[in-house]
Amino acid sequence: MRFFFLLLTGFITAFPGIMLPGLINMTAAKINLKEGSKNAISFVFGALLVITFQISIAIFFARVINARPEVVVLLREIGFGVFTALTIYFLFIAKKPKFKKTKIKKKSKKNRFFFGMLLAALNLFPIPFFVFATIALASYNLLSFEINSLFVFILGAILGTFTGLYLYMVFMKKMETKTDKLSKNMNLIIGTITAVVAFITLMNIVDYYWS
Repeated sequence: MRFFFLLLTGFITAFPGIMLPGLINMTAAKINLKEGSKNAISFVFGALLVITFQISIAIFFARVINARPEVVVLLREIGFGVFTALTIYFLFIAKKPKFKKTKIKKKSKKNRFFFGMLLAALNLFPIPFFVFATIALASYNLLSFEINSLFVFILGAILGTFTGLYLYMVFMKKMETKTDKLSKNMNLIIGTITAVVAFITLMNIVDYYWS
């Protein structure tokens, strides 16, 4: 039971972060539109390899920082600001990206794999994101810094990242043909998730200062 809980926790933690329009998911969607799903999936696997390493680094930093309560409180406050900003973005600012129809071009899957690794290495967003998220989860005793727990959490985060990227590609493809309905509500779904996280973080901050 604990295994599935940690797996789901990692999955849910990664999903909102990867759905924020950025370098990796937008490129994956573009490759999917221009070159087909095989090259896009190859690109995603390349990116996932590097993202796995980045998540591991983030958790290492979180483990060190978690031993210093004053730093944890500061990061909670920063995390509250980040999740609040994400909520505002998804609920009030974000618009559906528009893609022009393009013909599929043939490219090497191997090249796209290494291209995914390169872009993921240039994108450092997962490191601070998972530092904040891991510390927040640990503060609520939802995650421990034991090796086995962290391994399962990372596995869940990888699955969540892959699912997020894959859904992003699918939704962007459907948006091109104007047949998707679920994608219209995607910003609302993600915004609601980040709003809940921001609220919980705020309650934790208030509880710390009042206790």
